[in-house]
Amino acid sequence: MSTMDFSRVTWRKSNFSGNGGADCVEVAVVPGDPALAGHKPDADELYLVRDSKDPDGPKLAFTRSEWDAFVNGVKLGEFDG
Repeated sequence: MSTMDFSRVTWRKSNFSGNGGADCVEVAVVPGDPALAGHKPDADELYLVRDSKDPDGPKLAFTRSEWDAFVNGVKLGEFDG
């Protein structure tokens, strides 16, 4: 299994992040990597999410269709309490 080099990944966070951006998640778009999402059929491009307080910690990997479903759910208020 290969491992991805995260040193060249450009991470982004929302302009709405509080506490100087320290308490938020960061997102990066990278070429697909079988080590991160080889089990997903549409993994030619991945959206990675990590905790800004733990940049060397675990990353979640989503395909474009998964990411789009999440973003659309946020826009529609599906996750509002």
